[in-house]
Amino acid sequence: MVLNIYVKIQMKKFKSLINNIPSPIRLFLGKAFLFFVIWKIIYGFFLFDSQFVDNLLTSHVGDSSVKVLNNLTSMTGFTAINETSIEPLYGEIQKFNMSVIYHNGVRILNIANACNGLELLVLYVGFIVCMPSSFKRKILYIIIGVLIIDIVNIIRCVGLIYLREYLHAYFQFAHHYLFKIMVYSSTFLLWVVFTRKIHLKNETVQIG
Repeated sequence: MVLNIYVKIQMKKFKSLINNIPSPIRLFLGKAFLFFVIWKIIYGFFLFDSQFVDNLLTSHVGDSSVKVLNNLTSMTGFTAINETSIEPLYGEIQKFNMSVIYHNGVRILNIANACNGLELLVLYVGFIVCMPSSFKRKILYIIIGVLIIDIVNIIRCVGLIYLREYLHAYFQFAHHYLFKIMVYSSTFLLWVVFTRKIHLKNETVQIG
């Protein structure tokens, strides 16, 4: 009895909290939640097992990082090779593909699917799709944003490869903190630029 009363009180508080959120923000949150659910269903049921999209993006990041190092810096001898790692996960043996970077035949860095930037790209696109704006403007920012995030992620991997090879003492800090801040900050700045002409108060959009 007491539990039922407590649950009802909490439900009323929750409804009151939801009702106090401005309707444009509620609409955005609802769209974002729906986008997230749809993406997780698509990824979980269609993309995870084949890892086709992940493998394609991981190979791209690895190959592009090597091209930057070999062609745009004074360093040479870097190669990217797609390899498979077999590891236990949830009591089962799972295969994980990665792009392995070698320098003159010496293994330097593993770029796993989890580091290819796919989740961040989907997060960025989802934000753009759910915000009120013209279709043309959304497409423009999606294309430009995806390209910028991809380039920033490649620069991150190039930096990690360089630190791993020449400044190993700074690798862990850069890997766990510095370069993550750089990538997420770039995404956040893209969102800021996109929303600068959007007014959620009445969902009107100023173009120009």
